[in-house]
Amino acid sequence: MSETRTHSPREKIARLRRAFLERLPSRLVAARALLEQLKSDPSDREAAVDLHRHLHNLKGTGASFGFRELAEAVAQGERLVATFLENVGEPPEDWRERLDDFLDAMDQAAVPVCSLEEAEGCRDRDGFTLLTDSRPGAPGHRGRLVYICDDDALTLEKLASQLACFGYEAKTFLTPESLYAAALSRRPDVLVLDIHFPTNPDAGITLLAALRRAMAGDPIPAVFLSARDDFSARMEAVRAGGDAYFLKPTHISELVAALDNLTHQQQPAPYRVLIVDDEPEVADYHAIILQEAGMVTRQVDRPQRVLDVLEEFLPDMVLMDIYMPDCNGHDLAKVIRQVPNHVGLPIVYLSSEPDRQKQFSAMRVGAEGFVTKPVVPGELVAKVSILAERMRILRAHMSRDSLTGLYNHTTTTHLLERALAAASRAASPLCFAMIDLDRFKRVNDTHGHLVGDQVLLALSRALRQRLRVTDVIGRYGGEEFAVILQDTPVATAAVLIDDLRRDFARLLFHSATGSFHCTFSAGIAGHPPEATLERLREAADRALYAAKHGGRDCVVVDAAPTPPGEAP
Repeated sequence: MSETRTHSPREKIARLRRAFLERLPSRLVAARALLEQLKSDPSDREAAVDLHRHLHNLKGTGASFGFRELAEAVAQGERLVATFLENVGEPPEDWRERLDDFLDAMDQAAVPVCSLEEAEGCRDRDGFTLLTDSRPGAPGHRGRLVYICDDDALTLEKLASQLACFGYEAKTFLTPESLYAAALSRRPDVLVLDIHFPTNPDAGITLLAALRRAMAGDPIPAVFLSARDDFSARMEAVRAGGDAYFLKPTHISELVAALDNLTHQQQPAPYRVLIVDDEPEVADYHAIILQEAGMVTRQVDRPQRVLDVLEEFLPDMVLMDIYMPDCNGHDLAKVIRQVPNHVGLPIVYLSSEPDRQKQFSAMRVGAEGFVTKPVVPGELVAKVSILAERMRILRAHMSRDSLTGLYNHTTTTHLLERALAAASRAASPLCFAMIDLDRFKRVNDTHGHLVGDQVLLALSRALRQRLRVTDVIGRYGGEEFAVILQDTPVATAAVLIDDLRRDFARLLFHSATGSFHCTFSAGIAGHPPEATLERLREAADRALYAAKHGGRDCVVVDAAPTPPGEAP
């Protein structure tokens, strides 16, 4: 049985260099043919444009792969052809001789390059270190083990039970000494502890300070829960290394938000970058740089495919070459901007064009930036990250619910339509669940809308913690939520949502008028049998209605699929 070997980024780049070298002789022949055609017919503007693009790409690719001497020689010819294009009909008197000189210089520069051994020799000529994904929340950063220390056994039991609803594994300790020994034996991802204990009113602070000394250089994040609200207690907690401080009784949603932040549970999705370049090796090269920084890339070498890929891939930004056959970057940017969904999509030009005036001119047609080949990986990653994050923020304002951060009704419906189409193409199961908080109006009327918001936040956070990254969660409106479970049979979805329902019912909420629990009802429908968005939504709504009228606090799976010929 053969083993599949994973290539390192540098090995991938070396392989791309070899591919470039294998194609180099034919590209030199093509350049010479265009040059001879232009020499024989100076009025052939099309040949001049093709030659300029050909040399421009050859210069940028050669420089990107470390062949500086070749790139510099080709750059001379590119400048000569650019001058020729600016003076069509009146070329310089010595332009033929200059073209001949350029051909000789290009051939001489290509001689040492056209050896495959040279490719290996310049394996480390790029002079940069590929950036790895060190973002909080990147793979390897997730942690769910929580140590809780309090002298009240009932408080410990309730808190551990509630944290379990949000996917945390909670270990409880009644004394600071037992927590200290356990933390040295098995490191938790976060500590939750009281300040006051019977043996010492500042025992929690003393414990954390001792742990910080024992784990110098790698402290454990810590959250204090205390009945003390005086300034001195808060200051001592900060000095001991506390990262958060909550008064008892603590709102579970606020505590979980702090734990999520400290343990990076809300894992940010990687930036998605579409790379448009008619040079596949260059596109792959830039893709490797971005992938090593934790991004997801898609490469397109034919501009005609860009609009289709944009709809399918949904990038956060586009990295595009300016000089491409049939459609240059300026025109392609205008085409993209004409689609309403892509008006604000960031576009960065990637080219070996050195003329600053031309760069600014290029950006005036709708691009947000310009990166010159050969790229400096750190600068490329930084520029892409800044623009992609800006796009994320703008999209979030348009597609997310302002309270919970979940998708809003419009976006959820759009994503359901896309997921249903994908499931139909792949012949895979899909489930749609509608969740509605029970008697939520009574919660608002009795405890106030601020407390009601805490309930909404708790349910939204529980859904995000318990479901997969690939699942779609939306706030459909008011106290109603929607969940799209892809590649999931109905029976599996029913068990998953019902487990969540039971755990959520155990959460204890607090208000000025007292403590209370809250429940939800859910209706689930699946594809198949429902084949359209309207029928799938109607089936889930029908199941939710049955759950509400069946006593609430339950999950119902729709058992009456809409007949194919019947209108929803």
